Amino acid sequence: MNARPKNGAEKRSVAISRRSALLLALSSSGALAQGFRGLAENAPGFALPRPGTPLVFPKDHGAHTDFRTEWWYVTANLAGADGASYGVQWTLFRFAMRPNSAGAGWDDRNVWMAHAAATSAGEHLFAQKFARGGIGQAGVEAAPFRAYIDDWVLETRDDYGGAGIERLRVSAGDGNFAYALDLTATGPIVLQGDGGYSRKSDAGQASYYYSQPFFTVDGAVSIHGRKTRVSGRAWMDREWSSQPLGPDQQGWDWFALHLDGGAKLMLYRMRDVKAAPFLFGNWIDAKGATSPLAREDIAIEPLERMRIADRDMPIRWRVQIGSRGADITTQPLNPRSWMGTDPAYWEGPIRFSGSHRGEGYLEMTGY
Repeated sequence: MNARPKNGAEKRSVAISRRSALLLALSSSGALAQGFRGLAENAPGFALPRPGTPLVFPKDHGAHTDFRTEWWYVTANLAGADGASYGVQWTLFRFAMRPNSAGAGWDDRNVWMAHAAATSAGEHLFAQKFARGGIGQAGVEAAPFRAYIDDWVLETRDDYGGAGIERLRVSAGDGNFAYALDLTATGPIVLQGDGGYSRKSDAGQASYYYSQPFFTVDGAVSIHGRKTRVSGRAWMDREWSSQPLGPDQQGWDWFALHLDGGAKLMLYRMRDVKAAPFLFGNWIDAKGATSPLAREDIAIEPLERMRIADRDMPIRWRVQIGSRGADITTQPLNPRSWMGTDPAYWEGPIRFSGSHRGEGYLEMTGY
């Protein structure tokens, strides 16, 4: 006779079964097949980004279910009242299992995935969640803005019907860490690329992409039950597409940098197995005016590598922007900021010095 598992074991079994079922759905949809390389798969029946399409707010803060994938992404560089530095990440992903995925209840064919992390110099703690769409467990509402999965929430702090992302609260955590932060925008939304149309390859792959890089932050971070008041700066990214990678692109290195003078710098380096990386950037002045950077204006070079999660990961970089006289070297707060999630990647807070000083976040995928 088989013994009946205790209550906790039953709950863990249900959680593992739900996670396995959702991962199977993601795999069968092609959205994350072969990790980030799945983003290069053809997407028949899904919408594709088109140049010249205006972004409309607050509508575009919400979900775009005619596209295969999208994400809502917040990273924050924080100083603690205890004198230590911290970083926080909050990300919600939507993946459609088929075209025309929106539906009522269980007819909805969207899968939601979320990642959260808290980083210090000595620890990098992360967690992930999965959910089906259509049943109230996860979703995004454009106005008033609210993105959520279970009790992890990114939402407006304003109480009027059309409230967007000007004043947000964000919270997440698990048994090892938690955070609750208030974000206040002090500058405008920034359209990346050509008015929000962001090319990712010479073959024409692209996304719609905008950022809010001008958040100030106040709140608290708890690590292993120890709560610390924090303040600092945050950056929110929004992207949606159906095939953002080219067939030979294997991943990217993405920088979101706060310069000490108030300017911002966004850079990405899309790595290709057969060709030179596709480079693009955006120099954003302290008032939010943008200056797109062509690839010939950008040099991004790894300076030091470390063995992390059985991979050789670049952990220190040299970044040069010729037109701006910028020549900086980045240094991670914690070089072992590995997200052992599905899929796995490196994401963590960095500082930089040289011709310019400041802080920001680095994401590296596909290694």
